[in-house]
Amino acid sequence: MSEDATTAWIDAETKVAEAPADHRAELRLWLRLLTCTTLIETEVRQRLREEFDFTLPRFDLLAQLDKAEDGLVLGEISKRLMVSAGNVTALVERLLESGHITRTASPTDRRVQIIRMTDAGRTSFRAMADEHGDWIGRLFEGLEAADMEALMRLLGKLKGSVQTAIREGTKT
Repeated sequence: MSEDATTAWIDAETKVAEAPADHRAELRLWLRLLTCTTLIETEVRQRLREEFDFTLPRFDLLAQLDKAEDGLVLGEISKRLMVSAGNVTALVERLLESGHITRTASPTDRRVQIIRMTDAGRTSFRAMADEHGDWIGRLFEGLEAADMEALMRLLGKLKGSVQTAIREGTKT
């Protein structure tokens, strides 16, 4: 996301804060969460690009494969990343070209492709993941342990609330 787009999110949150009576508390909270997420994601994207010449979607795909020693089929990767199969196919092609992954047909169903990380891909990913962890740590430096615990608890509560609302919304 460009700096202008990030600024737009910050400006939207600021506008809502300037006129709180015009908006519900839930909207202000949503905009604050979105602003924080956008700021962090923009910084991570930029650092991955500058320091590793890598994109966040490719990093995310490797993160899923890092947890799956036996590899994953394309459909499972798509579900885990919450993107279309077409998006995953494009990412897989780029990672195949760079030598980060392999693609083989399933021994039980030749139509099913299994994606695995190569040794070189795993080494590269783990170097990026270590740096990524350090970046996130620095971005969260202003929070004390108790703050992070409280946020985790409250965000868990929010996640449950959202999941319940979605389930109830699909019943009507």
